[in-house]
Amino acid sequence: MTDRSFPEPLPPAPWPDPDRLRGWLREQRWFAAKDQTLSGVELVERAPLADGVALALAQAQLAGGAHELYQLLLGSDGGTGDFDVLSEPACAHALLAAIEAGGELEGDHGRFSFRRARGEGAVASVRGDEPVRPMGAEQSNSSVVFGEHLALKVFRRLEPGINPELEMLRFLTAHGYPHIAPLHGWFEYEGEALAATLGVTQRYLAGGTDGWRLALAQIPYEPARLLEQLAALGEATAGLHTVLSSDAGDPAFSPRDPSSEFLNILRATLDDQLERLFGHLPEHPGLAPLAGLEQGVRACIRIPSQGPIGGRSIRIHGDYHLGQTLHTADGWTLLDFEGEPARPLNGRRQKRSPLRDVASMLRSFSYATWAVKLELGLEPPPDFEVSARSAFLEAYLENVDHTLLPASQQHTLSLIATFELEKALYELQYELANRPDWVAIPVAGILALVEASA
Repeated sequence: MTDRSFPEPLPPAPWPDPDRLRGWLREQRWFAAKDQTLSGVELVERAPLADGVALALAQAQLAGGAHELYQLLLGSDGGTGDFDVLSEPACAHALLAAIEAGGELEGDHGRFSFRRARGEGAVASVRGDEPVRPMGAEQSNSSVVFGEHLALKVFRRLEPGINPELEMLRFLTAHGYPHIAPLHGWFEYEGEALAATLGVTQRYLAGGTDGWRLALAQIPYEPARLLEQLAALGEATAGLHTVLSSDAGDPAFSPRDPSSEFLNILRATLDDQLERLFGHLPEHPGLAPLAGLEQGVRACIRIPSQGPIGGRSIRIHGDYHLGQTLHTADGWTLLDFEGEPARPLNGRRQKRSPLRDVASMLRSFSYATWAVKLELGLEPPPDFEVSARSAFLEAYLENVDHTLLPASQQHTLSLIATFELEKALYELQYELANRPDWVAIPVAGILALVEASA
């Protein structure tokens, strides 16, 4: 490995005022504990990256003794204003230069390491004067784009272990899966009490349209064209799952038989969701169609009470919907392999049925169809959602490795419906808490599942 020659000597990283840092941290969109009391913030690691820029790890201390670890990029005035300077071109380019050069940087208590991806699909280096801009609205992470060539994603909340984004991209690249943005590099940290992925860089695909926007633009005006594209998405999804199950020699990715524990957890999750919903059905007019339907909803759960369910458990995308896809002139690219940010990192790396991804995407078609009405004020073509589901699912089932699925198509479709119910019940709780005007979407999904199971 090439040793990175960082500028020497570099001034020590500033130590921001803890009270000011605490107030600033609470305001960041990627701060995960907004519903908890933030009692303090302590910088626990730092390392000078370039003149005026330092990598830092900050521990947020929450009420009750819990804590969370966050990554910051401090500027030289970190104690007086903005505590993070990733969006400043000099900072972003310094971080990218370290990744491209490779090597290690010593912190106060551990080591920051920088790695450059090699081999087929590797992205050419970016000039130091390329413009830098934020990519979209910040969610749980921060991303910037260099010109029209590279995207850098910095993980904010850190957990011990390799981030699924890096792990999945490395695996898919090594096994020749074509529907991803090639990995350019990454950086990570290893210290006394933590080893974690800090960020990744990938090729930036200019000129693409994310699947959600594509669906809303085409459902009212070009539904037949969109159905063709959704069939292609089904084929790309089948390819994803087939590749993810292809290496029996890699313990992190080797397929395994689903266990009885998986069935028990699924049943318990659904029982809990139904108990919370029907035990105290909220007073909302959109929930009226569900009144008295508890037994009908429970009839949608079609998983065997004993014996093997069939199929295989593999690594999956884990947070699969139209917004995690990009459509370009070359077809579909799948994005964001972190899994659900709210789940613990170890949970996101667990092997699960690939049909969870399928069910999640089918629910996304329902949301897109309804959003044409709710956001655009337009009427989608009659039965478009049914046609979209059919186009995607037929292409998926035709192209996926069939050893991943239950033995019969009936069992496959029953398991998809069960996963859809699980997803729709989760959506219903989310919409009740955050978007009451959208409650009709998961309610319609639940009613459709009840009707299909009758």
